[in-house]
Amino acid sequence: MRQAQIWRYQLPMDAGVVLRERRLKTRDGLLVRLVDCNHEGWGEIAPLPGFSSETLEEAQVHTQDWVEAWLGGENPEWPPSPSAAFGLSCALAELTHMLPAAADYRAAPLCTGDPDEVLPMLEAMPGEKVAKIKVGLYEAVRDGMVANLLLEAIPDLKLRLDANRGWTPVKAQQFAKYVAPEHRTRIAFIEEPCKTREQSREFAASTGIAIAWDESLREPDFVFAAEPGLAAVVIKPTLTGCLDKVREQVEQAHALGLEVVISSSLESSLGLTQLARIAAWLTPQSLPGLDTLSLMQAQLVRTWPGSDLPCLCTGALERLL
Repeated sequence: MRQAQIWRYQLPMDAGVVLRERRLKTRDGLLVRLVDCNHEGWGEIAPLPGFSSETLEEAQVHTQDWVEAWLGGENPEWPPSPSAAFGLSCALAELTHMLPAAADYRAAPLCTGDPDEVLPMLEAMPGEKVAKIKVGLYEAVRDGMVANLLLEAIPDLKLRLDANRGWTPVKAQQFAKYVAPEHRTRIAFIEEPCKTREQSREFAASTGIAIAWDESLREPDFVFAAEPGLAAVVIKPTLTGCLDKVREQVEQAHALGLEVVISSSLESSLGLTQLARIAAWLTPQSLPGLDTLSLMQAQLVRTWPGSDLPCLCTGALERLL
């Protein structure tokens, strides 16, 4: 007999988290638990403010409608909200044992703050040294100087940079000016450096710094294609949709020889552990971008290995169903 529960959660964030010029004080979302024949599956539905096409309220309505249909014995189509489709597809994949249990808990560390504080942590990293820096929040010259300093100090370091389309072509060139040419090949890629894809392509061609598509994947005119200067695509499943769509995009990119990075959209620890499983399953050769739990003040239901943040159980959440 089918059963289901839905909870709404709110997790406090660190004070310094800013998304698209708005401060994010809490991370809000839904948890879903599906039960059938003594098996259960969990999913997280958490639209990302400023990035998702749907609000949490819209996702909640779509989630509740889907769950009611499922409880009635139907196998409903995935809802139109990408976050709802992803979370519900994860819950069903767990329930039916389609989501492998093996997980890749490695993560490219997100470097924030003073470079002098970051350097010892990067130097101590075991194995492949890959780190991520958000750029475009400060002056482009400063971003270039910080990237160059880290690459110069750690010869085996590779950097992933994320500009979120924050630079004009002039600012992008200001950044590149302060990264020594001999270090540029160790920038694995910059996600969407400029406001348009064409500007980003021109940046890659003129600087020799590789780029990656992120936001572009969710635009209606986007087509997967191998291009000069394009090294990778970054897939954020919460913004993409159901697991089948995520897997389809991974396969399309891999067929073109592009690296694929599974990346978080500030999910809770429960959602992050599922993303780690998806990364181990679909992109085993790529270090996932999941180092966002440190931006939160608590975990949720499932813990991330090695985290000492307190963990909330469902008893502390608002029950919707």
